[in-house]
Amino acid sequence: MIVWVLAAEGFAAGQETEIQQLKTVEESAGFKPTGNFARADPRITAYYRCYYTAKLELPESYDGLKLREGNEQGCTLDEKKYDVFFYRIEAVASGQAPVTQSLAQASTERLAMVVPHEDFHDQVRRLPDLIGEAAATLVGFLTGAAALNEPALDADLFARKAEMLNRYFDRLSAIYKSARGGAISRRATREEKQKLLDTLERECAAIEPSPRSFNRCVPVANNAGLSFDHSYTKYYPLLYRVYVNCGKDLRCTTQKILSAPRKSETEVARYFAGL
Repeated sequence: MIVWVLAAEGFAAGQETEIQQLKTVEESAGFKPTGNFARADPRITAYYRCYYTAKLELPESYDGLKLREGNEQGCTLDEKKYDVFFYRIEAVASGQAPVTQSLAQASTERLAMVVPHEDFHDQVRRLPDLIGEAAATLVGFLTGAAALNEPALDADLFARKAEMLNRYFDRLSAIYKSARGGAISRRATREEKQKLLDTLERECAAIEPSPRSFNRCVPVANNAGLSFDHSYTKYYPLLYRVYVNCGKDLRCTTQKILSAPRKSETEVARYFAGL
């Protein structure tokens, strides 16, 4: 069991050793060292961001969402005009990311996933963004589970979420495309949108057992929440199959990902599909 506590001036006794347990697993999997999480910064509670988009617009990922800085109270955007997702971020990969208050206060399983997720981002910056997010998500689950000496159940559960969310993303995208072409009215589009999001929420809520390091469904049931999570889920099923074909071995999976060519998103996806 890893215990995560922050003292007022930085790490509590033993915490550096506990984080190093994760770093040791990362090294055995083939990660190059990073400067992330080498220090605690109790002055940083979290990073607050407001992602938003139009009511009938569904960008493919968070890169297509509009962004404003938020604060502890949330966002000042008009939610009658926009679909908004307020994100209280625990860590941002920078190569020197500190342990924030929110990261230190998260559950053991969440912390054990976030640290290698962010560290793996530094390993795969050359990959196309959406593939890199899926890769960091998968390897985060696997590395955290290995450090806790537990089965990587959340990696399996996230595969279920990803298949489901991707299906609904495609369906809602098709509805918006029909609306732009004049095939259905804006009112009918809004009604179909709500029906799909409601059904997605019900299906996601049925994922069992309950994941321990991620939310079963979208962070908020609107276009912004769905687009944001699609950043992580679009290519997750593809990367998950690489993991399965590696016999669910962490190092094999990591090495296959790190060996990917520096090419376009389509070509890199084709590389993984062929493994």
